[in-house]
Amino acid sequence: MHYTVDCGQAPADERERSSLSHILSRKYPFLKRVSIGHSRCGRTIEALSLGNETEQVLYCGAFHGMEWLTSLLLYRFLDEICSAAQTGGSVAEIRIGRFLNRRGLVVVPCVNPDGVEISLHGAKSAGTYANLVSAVSKGKTDRWQANAAGVDINHNFNAGWQTLHEAEQAAGITGPAATRFGGPYPESEPETQALTHFCKHRHIRHATAFHSQGEEIYWHFGDNTPEQSRLMATVLAQTSGYAMSAPEGLAVGGGFKDWFITKFGRPAFTIEIGKGKNPLPMEDLAGIYRQLEEALTLCLIL
Repeated sequence: MHYTVDCGQAPADERERSSLSHILSRKYPFLKRVSIGHSRCGRTIEALSLGNETEQVLYCGAFHGMEWLTSLLLYRFLDEICSAAQTGGSVAEIRIGRFLNRRGLVVVPCVNPDGVEISLHGAKSAGTYANLVSAVSKGKTDRWQANAAGVDINHNFNAGWQTLHEAEQAAGITGPAATRFGGPYPESEPETQALTHFCKHRHIRHATAFHSQGEEIYWHFGDNTPEQSRLMATVLAQTSGYAMSAPEGLAVGGGFKDWFITKFGRPAFTIEIGKGKNPLPMEDLAGIYRQLEEALTLCLIL
């Protein structure tokens, strides 16, 4: 396919994401752009959507600063879906247009825009939090995962938060950090609040959070995990070659997937894209997309 947006030519910082969203929304007038909230530094957290607004599937990327390749993956998939909807074409040999009459797709390309800017461009990107970021990172911001306040957004959701908080403290993580500090209390961060508020005011059939790396699919959290989650995860694993896994240690609880399952009792997944060391290089995007295209499409229509 000839892509409308040339994802993979530049890292997915604020400027690149804005450009990609603008190009797609001009090419596809039916693609809606809305702000769902703002980051600590006031950056917009954007959602792009198409299809049936009463029954939506949610894909979210870049919860962590170094994991901006997930944003590019989602933009590429969105380009494919929009093109197929416009032309009557197919994605992964599935004619997607007829499904969009009864199912909608919402993409939040970047949940943590401040973290991505810090990871790519340094502490100066943190505005009034620049001194905090410099002190916490000791000047090495290329490994930054948290938001500008040093809170790991995917440890900040209200699902198993207290247990995770105690585990963080036992590991010596007691305050703002580049990664794995879940904040002073659950949903303390505007980025977390933006996503939870959005989900509470839409009918989201199921949700997927994209992270990197490991080629794994997480699908279970607690007693509220619905029965169909295992079957859906099995389909995603079989089509992508990724492994169905369970998180361990400080990766248990506090995450968006965990909160969505706990709050709504509906399926939610974490997909760890690619393999290697974060940040994954842009040249990995094409291969990751090819491997996941069918799974992403099936997840939309399941």
